[in-house]
Amino acid sequence: MPRFPKHLTGDGPHNPFPGVRVLERRLGREIPHQLGSNEGLDMPHRALRERFGDAMAAHVYSYGDAEALGIRRRLAAQQGIPLDAMLVDAGADSLIALALRAVTDRDETVVSTTGTYPTFAYFARGHGCRVVEVPYAEGPGRLAPDLEALAESAREQGARLVYLANPDNPGGHLHDDDDVLALREALPDDCWLLLDEAYHDFREDAEGEFGRRVLPGVIRLRTLSKAHGLAGLRVGYAIAPPPTLEMMMKVRIHYAVSTLSQVAAETVLDAPEEVAAHVAAVRQRRERLAAHLRNLGADVLPSATNFVGLRLASAELACRVHQALLDEGKLVARPADPALGHVLRITAVEDALVPGRLATLEAALKTR
Repeated sequence: MPRFPKHLTGDGPHNPFPGVRVLERRLGREIPHQLGSNEGLDMPHRALRERFGDAMAAHVYSYGDAEALGIRRRLAAQQGIPLDAMLVDAGADSLIALALRAVTDRDETVVSTTGTYPTFAYFARGHGCRVVEVPYAEGPGRLAPDLEALAESAREQGARLVYLANPDNPGGHLHDDDDVLALREALPDDCWLLLDEAYHDFREDAEGEFGRRVLPGVIRLRTLSKAHGLAGLRVGYAIAPPPTLEMMMKVRIHYAVSTLSQVAAETVLDAPEEVAAHVAAVRQRRERLAAHLRNLGADVLPSATNFVGLRLASAELACRVHQALLDEGKLVARPADPALGHVLRITAVEDALVPGRLATLEAALKTR
């Protein structure tokens, strides 16, 4: 079992401000008179009410529930994940940073794939970790994190943590469950696996048994930004054994998820049929967009996400197309890492399917 940093073992540190909602649950009764938390409870919010209405204003006075119990209860009911195996925080990005703080020390080595979701390396280096990267496994119809290379590097480098995005960003590749479990088995016993599942909801088997498993030595991260459409409100959750989450709570910001974000997330989670319809529509648009680009001769990568990745003939061509589209006010994604400079990523939104919207890219594919 991977170990935790020495400074976090033992009793404490403890959150000094759990908040009124947590305190109410501990006491088993409501606290109707909040006289000591120094929140702006008397603020009339006339301007806020005028712009957004009374319903929104009602949710901004107090600090949010530090335990986000309402969100976790809904996720537990819908996905079958144990309540005490989830921690809610301000999106998957915040959870990446939180996981690094909870399980790694400065100067320890972490391993990831060159060109994968860059926020991981950004946070890891900011935390003082040594980042070792291995190349993608690339071939016809394939751009995938190399699981064998990740495990080998972790063993050689004495890594404390390995990062894997599955489905992958920016490629879209999905490793099957057995491969992910084999990766965990191949890692050193004291090495963590940080499994970024931001695009989990777009998997065809998202509701399967593997999706609700709590895996020893693994921290799984998910988000409500994609399938639930709440990117601007920053809500995500980690799935891990309770002792691991207890360590993450020791280094977590008290009120990382606002009261407003929590009630919005609860509202969306209470409408699962809308989420399911959105996911189905995204999958359909993704396949339409992929088919359209393939018909133009593009090298389109298989995707289990809400985007389509494609490889152009060269990084220079991808750079020109990316810049030309940007000059037209059309933002597609091009990875910053030179290893994936030839890749473009297009979100499967209806706007991408408007005739002529990607004319610059289409012309480049026809004349390459």
